[in-house]
Amino acid sequence: MSTSIPHITLGRSQKVKALYELLKPRLSSLVVFSSGFGFLLANQSAIGWINFLGFLLGGFLISGSSVTINQISERKYDAVMNRTKDRPIPSGRISTNEAFWFSIFTGIVGLTLLMIFTNPLTVGLAFSSLILYAFVYTPLKRVGPIAVFVGAIPGALPPLIGWAAASGTLGYEALIIFGIQFIWQFPHFWAIAWVSDEDYKRAGFKLLPGGGSKDINTAINIMVYTLFLLPLGLLPSYFGLTGLTSGVVATVCGSLFLAQTFSLMKDTSNQKARRIMFGSFIYLPIVQITFLLDKL
Repeated sequence: MSTSIPHITLGRSQKVKALYELLKPRLSSLVVFSSGFGFLLANQSAIGWINFLGFLLGGFLISGSSVTINQISERKYDAVMNRTKDRPIPSGRISTNEAFWFSIFTGIVGLTLLMIFTNPLTVGLAFSSLILYAFVYTPLKRVGPIAVFVGAIPGALPPLIGWAAASGTLGYEALIIFGIQFIWQFPHFWAIAWVSDEDYKRAGFKLLPGGGSKDINTAINIMVYTLFLLPLGLLPSYFGLTGLTSGVVATVCGSLFLAQTFSLMKDTSNQKARRIMFGSFIYLPIVQITFLLDKL
């Protein structure tokens, strides 16, 4: 694939804005939200707000570093996809060299903040997440659907990292919240891949399961993984991590999420897949917030 990337000269404020875009602030904010959820759920004493905020900022910068590396690796593919062609690198607003040094800077600062405000376990998990996302998941996207499984691991690590930051240990409680977010990744990823299938195929990305088609087989895969969220959502209540209320809310949210997948099985259209995609964005924060409120 031969794609010429132009270079555009920007003013200082425009350059800063473009660098900020490299961090994918919406995605990185979701990472921070999930890691903050894990921290607050594990915390058993008065919150040390300086440590907590230092942890969140460090997590945001590490997430930003990993997605910047991702954009460097995929710059030629981003240039041919409608959904990504206006990103800072393919649009020519940021050079590959600038993005490289920016990723190094944000990664080092982020890890340093975690070293100062948390513990070695948290630093190790965060660094592992960066490596898995940027250097394993990213190249696998052009290999096959195995990329979704690999990508689900760093995607589910934020609450685990938050738990480690607050407690310094990992127990079955941390694995439960990791498991919920891990399984959630599959319908979330596949719904996005379904809606963006034409763009992804143009770039050679292979993320849909089975034969890689937008058909009943893929819809069934999405349904099965969404179904797993129902028993998983009850585990925090069952093990006493939260109360009964959160189990009820998680079951209701999971049932509504599951209903959307049955709709996709009946009508394998982009519109139905888009509803699952938006449903996935709603499901996770509602369930996590409910877990926190039910712990109080």
